Amino acid sequence: MNFSPLPVSSFVGAFLLAFPALFSIVNPVGASLIFDQAMGSRSRDQRRALARSIAFYAFLVLLGSLLLGGYILNFFGVSLGALRVAGGLVVAIRAWGLLMDAQEHEDRKTSDTEPAHRQDDIAFFPMTMPFTTGPGSISVAIALSSQRPAEGSAVGFFLGAGVAAAGVAILVWLLYSASDRVSKLLGQSGARVLSRLVAFLLLCIGVQITASGFENLVTVFLAAHPHAF
Repeated sequence: MNFSPLPVSSFVGAFLLAFPALFSIVNPVGASLIFDQAMGSRSRDQRRALARSIAFYAFLVLLGSLLLGGYILNFFGVSLGALRVAGGLVVAIRAWGLLMDAQEHEDRKTSDTEPAHRQDDIAFFPMTMPFTTGPGSISVAIALSSQRPAEGSAVGFFLGAGVAAAGVAILVWLLYSASDRVSKLLGQSGARVLSRLVAFLLLCIGVQITASGFENLVTVFLAAHPHAF
């Protein structure tokens, strides 16, 4: 019994799982529109430098969550199956909220940028945390880390997931740097449609992670109780 069509232990499988999930929750396209509004008083050079710093910090946050999140929870006695079920549910619930009420999410993102108007050193706080990679992004990255192979080497998985995090960070850099052009191209309505599409994709990924968690729990139970059925 195998719910996962992706060989997540491989580089390609891990990348194909992690990239759409991280892209969906970070949503650099929609965030770039809010970034453009918040940074409207700054010069283009300042915004480009800021976008580069935010992308670097976002990569570190995502990579750290991917590499360490699952192991930290395992240290506290949370099994891999339970971590996958809980992480998948968190991802699915987060995606459902984005899908059903995109406007509330946009309003919260906008409020996250308010301290940026009152201080100069804003690259990490508030523009990386919590605006670009907040608690939602961290929880999704931790949920993804639960998909690492239970047995054998996890090098391929973490390489694929790490490259996915780097890809999302590069998109943050590019889209934030060109936020004024993205705003003109998409507008608020276009960004909202895109946000709902990626939220639905994230919902599917959350269900996938939850299903793999149940598979793991059932496998462990049957191994421990071979005559249960």
